[in-house]
Amino acid sequence: MANLTYISPSFIVSNIKDSVSFYINKLGFEVRYIAPDDNPFFAIVGREHISIMLKAIADDIKPIPNNTRHPWARLDAFIYAAEPDALFEEYSAGGLTFHQSLRDDDDGLRGFEVADADGYILFFGRPKT
Repeated sequence: MANLTYISPSFIVSNIKDSVSFYINKLGFEVRYIAPDDNPFFAIVGREHISIMLKAIADDIKPIPNNTRHPWARLDAFIYAAEPDALFEEYSAGGLTFHQSLRDDDDGLRGFEVADADGYILFFGRPKT
């Protein structure tokens, strides 16, 4: 029996406050950890069973989303969503702008893509049934 249950990607971000704000206000995540209290540069945000770690390193260390390195590397995180249609409707109702709308893609997946505040592409979906 497998004992691995989830993975938490770690993204270098430009500004921790802007990044955390995006995940909270646009995707309905919560802050699970942020530090240090006086001038934060690291945070863990999450929703349900997933978490994403965010870290602002230095002004000269910029985010490098996969799709900026090569067009075939379109995603930075695959977030399994059992019901991507319902999540898409929730995010649409909240006014979220999508990188790719809900669809069945050529990789055999049903879902949608969101670009976060630093351009990281998050896919929310599942294999087509």
